[in-house]
Amino acid sequence: MLAVELRVFEVFGLLMNLYETWFCGTRLWRWVTRRQLLPWVLQGSELGEHLLELGAGPGAATEELGRLTARVTSLEYDHAFAAKLGARVNGSNATVIQGDAAALPFADGTFSSAIAILMLHHLRSNELQDRAFAEIWRVLRPSGAFLAFEIQDGWLHRVAHIRSTFVPVAPAPALPRLTAAGFSNVTVDMKRGGFRIRAMR
Repeated sequence: MLAVELRVFEVFGLLMNLYETWFCGTRLWRWVTRRQLLPWVLQGSELGEHLLELGAGPGAATEELGRLTARVTSLEYDHAFAAKLGARVNGSNATVIQGDAAALPFADGTFSSAIAILMLHHLRSNELQDRAFAEIWRVLRPSGAFLAFEIQDGWLHRVAHIRSTFVPVAPAPALPRLTAAGFSNVTVDMKRGGFRIRAMR
């Protein structure tokens, strides 16, 4: 009986994961990202002329970010997502590159700002997250802002990521972790459904 219950739980998790992947590519999520999420995450921050978008996924934020800054470089780990998004934004001021946030393929001081929307928890360990923080600091210019939005730990999020990576970033330790990577003026603000991080190079 226990084996059957575990199988049902696994199938439910798989369905939740498929739903998450599908939902993140919908017009509704793009609308929520453009009208609600990005205004809150970007509030009080300057993007400058060259933004690094980390973990672009299906590109819910990419085109809107392209309207807010002169140039966007979107990094995506998954080949299929990167190829599809690249084809969609081809000819715009956005460039899509497949790559790893923990080993960024960019020179020091390339970007005026960086943003990660629901990406950090997809890195497979706290160590890789810390490596990504250090890499983001490295590729930012002095006074460049790093902005992020993350979800908190919880059973529903864990179930939704059963067939996917879910290493939640706890809000309280985010400040010392980013400070250790070199960032200053780190702030963490809570909101129903998640929290935003702002840190300065």
